[in-house]
Amino acid sequence: MVDAIIILVVVVLLIFALKGSIKHFRGEGACCGGGSGSVKTKKAKKKTLDGPVVGRRMIRISGMHCQNCVNSVTNALNAIDGVSAEVSLKDNCAEVSCDRKVDDIDLKQAVERAGFEVLGISQV
Repeated sequence: MVDAIIILVVVVLLIFALKGSIKHFRGEGACCGGGSGSVKTKKAKKKTLDGPVVGRRMIRISGMHCQNCVNSVTNALNAIDGVSAEVSLKDNCAEVSCDRKVDDIDLKQAVERAGFEVLGISQV
């Protein structure tokens, strides 16, 4: 009887752990921001460019798991003068619009400083 109770408790704990992991990888639960699901990082603001768009790039990114990760990448890219970024957790990429010449290396370094890996950068 004691064995059955212990097995039942372990199964219940595994179910809760599995549900939490699924939410984590869908970007719905607490992740890199910690806490009880609230995002602790500075919320990403939509940035508008000063001039007309002269170039667009698609950056493929590895390592994002939640909205906090998206906010970190968005803020890092938007900190570059002449760059406005929209980051997609679902597609693991960032679409970057530029109103001046911006080197790919600057975009890559910004993403890496935020703690993520750039898999590739292509023209759009």
